[in-house]
Amino acid sequence: MDRARTGSRRRVESTFRRTISAAVALLAVVFLVAPPATALALPTPKDYTAYLDLECFATDPYQPPATTLTLRHLNPVLANLPVETVTLGTREQLCTPVAKNRVYPPNGVADFIKFTDLACYKISGATVNRALVLSQLNPLLANLPRQQVTLTNAQQLCVPVLKNNVGPVTREVLEFISHIDLKCYGITPNNPLNQGLNLTQLNPVIARAIQPRDVRVVNARQLCVPVQKRGDEIPPEILRVVQWIDLEKYDVVSASAVPSVSLTLQHVNPVLRGLPVERATLLGRSQLALPVAKNGSFPPG
Repeated sequence: MDRARTGSRRRVESTFRRTISAAVALLAVVFLVAPPATALALPTPKDYTAYLDLECFATDPYQPPATTLTLRHLNPVLANLPVETVTLGTREQLCTPVAKNRVYPPNGVADFIKFTDLACYKISGATVNRALVLSQLNPLLANLPRQQVTLTNAQQLCVPVLKNNVGPVTREVLEFISHIDLKCYGITPNNPLNQGLNLTQLNPVIARAIQPRDVRVVNARQLCVPVQKRGDEIPPEILRVVQWIDLEKYDVVSASAVPSVSLTLQHVNPVLRGLPVERATLLGRSQLALPVAKNGSFPPG
């Protein structure tokens, strides 16, 4: 009788083990075929860049610890410019994402746009004297005529930060924004855009402090182009998007005063994560950075 009971129990245990093994195998197949539902797909270069509008606020000056960086260009149009080593100077601006005329980024793209915050530091570099033709990418401005400009000297490096330790809830978004670095060059001529726009802050930290306001976009001042810092290993799927981020920065005028906002800034780029947390106060003066394509080379997607 005991032998019969033991045999029966063993058969039950064997059947249970086979059932569990089959279930585990099935789950493995499911996750190989489709990623978990919480994973966010990266936007296409075309979709991301078209809606990347940043308002760049002047900040109180801050000098980070001595930091030397070696930069190479990512965009195909400027890929033949030489690698350049720069020293991170005084922080001059904080750029935060905005929507124009209440036209918001589409679902999927908005998750990445609203956490694209860049702190801009003074740098100096060689004058390049490169002539370019710029085309506006945002749908609201895409019908404007192209502009011919000449790049002059490097003036700023804008790098990704989190404000008040508030970041995206998904790993995909944080990983993406951490590899966005823009090198800003002076441009000539400084032609005005002469467009009236309403700007709405998209990042949750700033949106609570700065209400939508009307501005007039006037003279162009800089072109900010994507670069890679030595030591930053950019995953290929992210590189395919960030290499197309080109922003033309304009002065703006507005009858609406911007309130003074105090923030803490935390670096998220792998090369700069060791820098200390910074305190920053927005001083009210601002510029608007608008997405452009160079020489008819448009972001794919």
